[in-house]
Amino acid sequence: MYEPIRTKSVHSTADGPNPDFPHRSREEELDIQLAGHLAALLAVTDELRARETSADLDAAAERLAEQVGRLRGGRAPVRAALGATGRECGAAALHRKAHTLAGRALVVAASRADTAAAILAAERMDAHTAALEPRALASR
Repeated sequence: MYEPIRTKSVHSTADGPNPDFPHRSREEELDIQLAGHLAALLAVTDELRARETSADLDAAAERLAEQVGRLRGGRAPVRAALGATGRECGAAALHRKAHTLAGRALVVAASRADTAAAILAAERMDAHTAALEPRALASR
């Protein structure tokens, strides 16, 4: 009833993959994505550190910077100076944003089986949830 296709697909090249076009493996793509999520989390953590002094935030920022550097092949992430926050966001909004970013990082870290990054992301989610709880109770 159905006849097999006898012509080459228009969606593939005749010579196979083009060597001029850069191809990345799934692992490389996940590394890039995870490094991006962790770098964004680091930026929000630095914004929180500029607002409030906390040994937990300082330690978290250092651990995040280490992970981003590891994923980027040793290149350290670019960080803003502590006093150079341009936006005026509330601390609760920053904690919510950080919690969301940590969740995204956790999903990617779990899919690439990166235990160290997954543990760090889960710890940051817990820390930002705990930071929001007293504010949520006080606002009722």
